[in-house]
Amino acid sequence: MPHLLHARRPAFAGAALAAAGALLLTGCGGGGGQAAASDPVKDVRAKLPKAQRSAGVLRIGMDVNYAPVEFRGPDGKPTGLDPDLAAALGRILDVRVEFVDTPFDKLIPGLQGKQFDVAMSALSDIRQRREGLDENGKQVNPGVDFVDYFIAGASIVVPKGNPKGIRTMDDLCGRTVALQQGTNQDDIVTRQTAVCARTGRQLTVHRFDEDAKALAEVSSGAAAAGLNDFPVAAYAVKTTDGGNRFEVAGTQSTSNPYGIAVRKGDTELRDTLSKAVDQLIRSGEYDKILAKWNVSAGAAQNAVVNGGI
Repeated sequence: MPHLLHARRPAFAGAALAAAGALLLTGCGGGGGQAAASDPVKDVRAKLPKAQRSAGVLRIGMDVNYAPVEFRGPDGKPTGLDPDLAAALGRILDVRVEFVDTPFDKLIPGLQGKQFDVAMSALSDIRQRREGLDENGKQVNPGVDFVDYFIAGASIVVPKGNPKGIRTMDDLCGRTVALQQGTNQDDIVTRQTAVCARTGRQLTVHRFDEDAKALAEVSSGAAAAGLNDFPVAAYAVKTTDGGNRFEVAGTQSTSNPYGIAVRKGDTELRDTLSKAVDQLIRSGEYDKILAKWNVSAGAAQNAVVNGGI
């Protein structure tokens, strides 16, 4: 997703966050007197497409296994940053939200297969996903649109005390790294593998279907480091073994927004969700939810459609 902040989704973090943050600032501004006189929540609610309005539900694909962004609470129900934000958006739109637990790498195929209305699961808004490209740049699906709502960067997680002295991605060369497959970190490490190969020090990658399994590799010593979104990395550092198991190494990198993924062509739903996110931010509830999960440093100032890099 992690400072706690600072994303599943190689510049210095401060510059990268500033660049992405600038995108999410674009479009801020006041409306005219007529807009101010209307009820903004009712205005947004009225724009919800007929399909969701008639059903009274917004079905959201989510991999409920990425604390603190989304995970199962003691009662077994989804909780975390994304479920809380989704529930708040549902209240604005006057619909029930229903979470469809889906493996992370199946979220976009499931969305395009109409198994749910949107996907919201620490999905980094990147060009590859927007345009439906594989790792070789070949188009393999129609792509998706994103409604960006949060800024996140990638972090390296190492055992407490950082015994290998890992600070940067280049320090991973010649070592083993563990991560969740299909994530933005998977893409980052794939690129780094080529960099390490040129140095003659092979980077070995262990990929898992769950981030918890990747962290277990780091804990056991089978991997020298793990790669996570910063919210997830910071949460793991704070909560595992009383804060005595892991630490975050170096600075976060490759900042990108998290986005709510919407099928290409569902522009009415996309634009309504963008307006709903803006309303959530203006109401102050957005800031309260981020503060609850200790990720306020990733706050966006407004929603942006397809604002990732």
